[in-house]
Amino acid sequence: MKKRKESEPISSEKNLQQGLKTEGEVSAGKGIERGVENGRERKADERDANAPADNREKTPAKKRGEKTADAPEKKHGFRLSRFFEKPDFKDEENFLRLGRGLLFGILVFVEILILLQQAGRAVASHKWWWLAATLGVEAVLTISEAIKLFAVKGFRNKVYCYVIDFVAAFVLTGVTGSTFLSTLYVIVLTEFYLSSEKILPSAVLCVLCMAVYVVTFGASNWFLYGESVSVLPLLSQCFNDLLILVIHFVFVNLAVRFYRQYVRLGKALKALDQSKAELQKAYDDLAEVTLLEERQRIAKDIHDTAGHSMTTVIMQTEAAKLIIDKNPEEAKSRIIAANLQAKHALEELRESVHLLSGISGKQTLKDALQGIINESMDGTGIRIRSDIDDAAVSDAKYRFLCNTLKEGISNGLRHGGATAFWFELKQTGKKLEFLLSDNGSGVEINKLKEGFGLTGMSSRAESLGGDVWFVSEPDEGFEIHLTLPADTRGNKGL
Repeated sequence: MKKRKESEPISSEKNLQQGLKTEGEVSAGKGIERGVENGRERKADERDANAPADNREKTPAKKRGEKTADAPEKKHGFRLSRFFEKPDFKDEENFLRLGRGLLFGILVFVEILILLQQAGRAVASHKWWWLAATLGVEAVLTISEAIKLFAVKGFRNKVYCYVIDFVAAFVLTGVTGSTFLSTLYVIVLTEFYLSSEKILPSAVLCVLCMAVYVVTFGASNWFLYGESVSVLPLLSQCFNDLLILVIHFVFVNLAVRFYRQYVRLGKALKALDQSKAELQKAYDDLAEVTLLEERQRIAKDIHDTAGHSMTTVIMQTEAAKLIIDKNPEEAKSRIIAANLQAKHALEELRESVHLLSGISGKQTLKDALQGIINESMDGTGIRIRSDIDDAAVSDAKYRFLCNTLKEGISNGLRHGGATAFWFELKQTGKKLEFLLSDNGSGVEINKLKEGFGLTGMSSRAESLGGDVWFVSEPDEGFEIHLTLPADTRGNKGL
């Protein structure tokens, strides 16, 4: 039976039909009630979704079916199945919890062995108080270990439990003299090693346990068997157990520290992977933003250059139509300038299309400038001589130099009536020197502020770290001087 999704919008009538389908196997009446109830709930949800944020804040989160910040998450209690699951070595808390569970199980097993050993002695000697004392001390030790392993965290909170452990171990050693007592010391010390972050406290506790064990072992021999206590014989009897405690100290502490280092490295690698993912996302976002900015720049270039050029073509041809009968030479000059401007606009549109389509058809700077010169002379009757160095420049300077040459030739034809030009581009040291001069009518310098697009040329040169100035006098032609910082890298796509 297929349930509807919560996100699927349905009307009250459709809810009623859904209810009939859902509960129709039971009774038609229940289906109607279910459909009406679904419709009411759906309307209430829509009202809550469309309500202002302030009203939603007043509505208790529990009624909206949302999780509240104050509501604690459900924690899973103790489950025996955890010990049969595959341990996650990267999760320190879960892995240590598994180790504590195993320690507790070993403790109970050793206590049972000691209890069975004492039961045999009690039956043979009819001293049942030994068995009762052993059982009581083991119960205290078991409860203390359970509290340490599963209930209490932090060394300060476990101090009392450690005192109880040592007292219980001391009593068991004195009462039983069992060969399993060293195992109890190992269990108590292992729990401390797992909890301790530093090696010095672990070493101090290990030495203290060894001293207590030797003393209690000698006391048990004197109490149980009436043997005299001598230092050297006592140490020889305890040598194997003391060696076990030393080996246990070295092995467990090294293992714990290697494991914690492994966990820290895992967390560091995870953090690095996360940082790498974030950096990749930031890089992708930056690439997308860069692409959008590049497209906006291309659109602006089309508007500022090609659009301006086409406007100029229209104006020149309209002016030529008006004066073609009265002044044919002037009309011819305007038509030539319009033709040249149209060629430049077409070339700019081609470059923009190449950029938008991802095709890099850009020439070297020298070839690009020479191409502009050839197009300007083709069919126009003007002459342009040139001397061009093939300099390596950035994309922005590449576009600026090409546009400046186009603008200079167009201005010379339109405003100065020039018929010949001289152009040179030289790289001298760390500077590029641009010069374009013509034989036009020239103009007074103080009139340059009003137009010809030279103001924009100056601001653009300044933004690229360069400088531009103009030299002209009436009937002496016009010169554009431009200097830019040279680049060390070669040309790349626009």
